[in-house]
Amino acid sequence: MGYGHAVPEAPSASKTPNAPGPAPHQEPGPRVVPTQDTRLHWLLTLAVIVSGVWTIRPLGLSGRGLAVAALLLVNCVVLAARHLPEAKVPPRVALIWLTCGVVAAAALIGVSSSGSSYLFAYFLVGHIGHRLETRKALTLAALCSLLCGGVLYFRLGPGHTFLPWTLGLSTGAPVLVGILNRSRQRAVQAVVEAAESAERAARAEAQAAVLTERGRIARDVHDVLAHSLAGINMQLELADALIDTGDLERVREANQKAHSMVKESLKQAQWTVHALREDSLPLLESLTAMIESSGHHDALTVTGTVREVPARLTQNLLRIAQEALTNATRHAPGAAVRVELAFAGASTTLTIRNGPATRPVSAGGGSGMGLIGMRERVALLRGTITAGPVTEGPDQGGWQVEAVIPDE
Repeated sequence: MGYGHAVPEAPSASKTPNAPGPAPHQEPGPRVVPTQDTRLHWLLTLAVIVSGVWTIRPLGLSGRGLAVAALLLVNCVVLAARHLPEAKVPPRVALIWLTCGVVAAAALIGVSSSGSSYLFAYFLVGHIGHRLETRKALTLAALCSLLCGGVLYFRLGPGHTFLPWTLGLSTGAPVLVGILNRSRQRAVQAVVEAAESAERAARAEAQAAVLTERGRIARDVHDVLAHSLAGINMQLELADALIDTGDLERVREANQKAHSMVKESLKQAQWTVHALREDSLPLLESLTAMIESSGHHDALTVTGTVREVPARLTQNLLRIAQEALTNATRHAPGAAVRVELAFAGASTTLTIRNGPATRPVSAGGGSGMGLIGMRERVALLRGTITAGPVTEGPDQGGWQVEAVIPDE
């Protein structure tokens, strides 16, 4: 009998973003879509009203005709009010309005002598089941059945001549249809809210992923540029200062160091781009190529069973290795470097150890951000990292970095 209303349209799963989240004004909200059911409900309401005006008698401006006309008007208004949005009608007001409507419907059946007055009771009770909570709806429907059945059973008006009292009792039955319709609508609304919540969560997750990626790129830019550009700038400033002294030999030396740093920076930039690519080489091949290009041959030792590791772990281990190799070249020039990659049952360990410097160390230390960047990378992977001087063994006086990262 169509006692419900249109329900919000569930957002399509295809609308979940794969890219970074959209601007806040694009956040979708509940949408009520005009459907054929909405138009059908209005047509049914108008049909009941027109049927009542056409058939219910007597109608007049005095006596019982005036009472019938007044009650018919009240019933028409109460029935049309069922199309008001639930959000705009407080529950207490709805209960009072529908209770008055039930009394008016029973009174119209009793006062009128003919016509379709009972239709108002049927449709109103159906909407009661949709609008009110189950307990209140059943109570009000029972009240309607008792009132309408009592009016006809006790012959309280002329309408009992044509209508059996059992018809009055049946006016409460449509409440079950309204309750089922309300349950269906709330189930659909729950699905819509769950879909919207999932969409918001996906947007938040995408935004968090964007921020995480920005942080990773910032660390990569620092690793490649900060140390190199600072060193190049220092050598160029030194060369500029030495020009005034006329010491061309030291000028050439500073210039050569600057050129060497530029070449090293280009090499690091290439490795950074390589590490940022999603289709990067497997960890072992990439690490071997990196160590060879840094001038340390046969420096890699692999223990455990070699296996494929996630791309994210590969990228971060390569960046840690690059930073450690760069620091070894800068702070321990000429020192031997040993790299160990150990595959354990549930973790991967990367160890880079260098001996003491065999050539003079260039003036100017690092900013300390390289080690901070390595710690941040390992923390994101829920691993641990240790860095400090080597105090024993053939590399005593050197430096060691060890990162232990659990498999994802």
